[in-house]
Amino acid sequence: MRTLLPLLIAALLALTVGCTKKANSPTMELQYPNDTLTRIEINKPQRYLLLPIEERQPEVRVRLVGDRPEDTWLDIRLAVDSIDYYVPLPLPTDQSTATVEIVGLDRKAICFEQLRLSDTFDTSAKDYYRPAYHHSPAYGWMNDPNGMIYKDGIYHLYYQYNPYGSKWGNMYWGHSSSRDLIHWAYHDPALARDTLGHIFSGSAILDQEGTAGFGKDAILAYYTAHTIRTGKQWQAQCLAYSTDNGMTFTKYAGNPILTAYDGVADFRDPKVFWYAPGKSWYMIVSADKEMRFYRSRDLKQWDYVSAFGEGYGARPNQFECPDFFQLRDEKTGQEKWVMIVNINPGCAFGGSATEYFVGSFDGTTFRPETAPEVAHWLDFGKDHYALVTFHNTQTRTIGIPWVSNWQYANVTPFKQTRGMNGLPRELFLFTQEGISYVGARPAHEVEALRQASIDLVLPKNIGEEVCLTNALAGLEDSFELEVELTPSPQTKRITLTLSNRLGEQLPIILDLEKKRITMDRTKSGRIDFGVQATPHERESNAWRERDGVNYHNDFAIATWAPLSLCSGKTYKLRLFLDRSMAELFVQDGRIAMTNLIFPREPYTSLRLSSEGGSAQVHSAHLYRLGL
Repeated sequence: MRTLLPLLIAALLALTVGCTKKANSPTMELQYPNDTLTRIEINKPQRYLLLPIEERQPEVRVRLVGDRPEDTWLDIRLAVDSIDYYVPLPLPTDQSTATVEIVGLDRKAICFEQLRLSDTFDTSAKDYYRPAYHHSPAYGWMNDPNGMIYKDGIYHLYYQYNPYGSKWGNMYWGHSSSRDLIHWAYHDPALARDTLGHIFSGSAILDQEGTAGFGKDAILAYYTAHTIRTGKQWQAQCLAYSTDNGMTFTKYAGNPILTAYDGVADFRDPKVFWYAPGKSWYMIVSADKEMRFYRSRDLKQWDYVSAFGEGYGARPNQFECPDFFQLRDEKTGQEKWVMIVNINPGCAFGGSATEYFVGSFDGTTFRPETAPEVAHWLDFGKDHYALVTFHNTQTRTIGIPWVSNWQYANVTPFKQTRGMNGLPRELFLFTQEGISYVGARPAHEVEALRQASIDLVLPKNIGEEVCLTNALAGLEDSFELEVELTPSPQTKRITLTLSNRLGEQLPIILDLEKKRITMDRTKSGRIDFGVQATPHERESNAWRERDGVNYHNDFAIATWAPLSLCSGKTYKLRLFLDRSMAELFVQDGRIAMTNLIFPREPYTSLRLSSEGGSAQVHSAHLYRLGL
């Protein structure tokens, strides 16, 4: 019976795909050249071969046989015992036949029974926790935003993307675009994994003068090629160009354009920027624990300039996803250079996070204003990473982060889609007690999400507690809450708590005694997956004792920010909730805090309490948000 199994599977596939037996119907035939290889011969291919995925299975190797660099081996978790979802493998519809090869999958796997040919792929099935108004991919895995650029009224958001599963792997550049930073259209991936390796993060610029030789107003994409060579990681910077406004790219024949002079293994995420005083293009690249500057006049040949970062900021760390730009202080008018450094590990609460340095740059050397041991955080949550900014937005500096943490990004409670972006944030420079800081406030476009406004009826002065039992009912965790209040001199703590009937709750605590604001997700909903978190190999456990407020596991923790960043005695809190994400902004973005949450039911109740003294409430508004 075992020897007949391949013939039975082939017969089932023929019945599934071409049951009408018409001559023009597509068919699939399974062949077995050796013990590990399965070859699928497809006659009259449709647009997609739909592959069944089982996330708990190990990856096997899959490829569309062809002569393009993109026809390389992919790593896909094909279904063995059960099916979690499907992903589409594009087929060449301009050919009469196509061949797909699979290496390492048991011939008895359910995958071979459930392969499908189709001209469409349905993305309408949505995870319960997929956000309602934040950007996330139509399907598959997403992490770092990269290549972000604004041209002709359109924002292009490229991102690290795995179209063949909802865990990390097969890095492509996914692509979405928007005219308002809120409503996003999905496009085919812009850059595909090829024989040089994965397509890692990078940046894009508008070459208005045609300096690189690909025409005026070409969009140039700079990215990292990543692969394993002779057992070691190899990373180098590459170039691709687009002459159709960023919809498709051609990879430069001279790739790679930049390799590490010292062979450092972690050498990635190029960010290209214009330095007007020197009339030159610069590239900043992460190189393990430092950032390296390179200079070019033709956008293809790059010369080393200098490095910064060794021994600076939170430690232990690994530098990634840099950005470099100028900001003007909103009060003093003074302009300074800002270096964004996304680090993994190094977060104050474990895992990955975004820090920054403010200083000066003379075309050769970046000089920070802070001592090496000082770390400034752009966001005080645990799920803000890889923030970079759009190119060509003139006087505005607009960034978008990936919302997750590398400790547990692969095990969060999603299926069809795993990965999302935070709200677009406008970055600004401010001074507090003589120190320069970078703030992040929601871009003004976010206000267009407001579909209904609700004035909350609260006493002018809050004493011990006020509970609005059904204030959030019907909003389905897709809302914005604004509260402005002034605590009395005697007040020790003010707590704003969201909760549901299951007893799950998300308290936000204005702790005036400890001079910090805290978001505590230890009882916010599903938290047990946090025990599967995987700390970075360089990560010490010191943060759990030092900064781990109410620590339960590496997900179930409270995050906090110092109130010393705020000015005045009145606090304005702006909280955005979107099913599985909470974003808090205090004092118009002087403090930002982004955390994932997974309530099993929507929060319906709102409770406000004050300890030690009263709090004067100036305003309290709810907004239903949606696209």
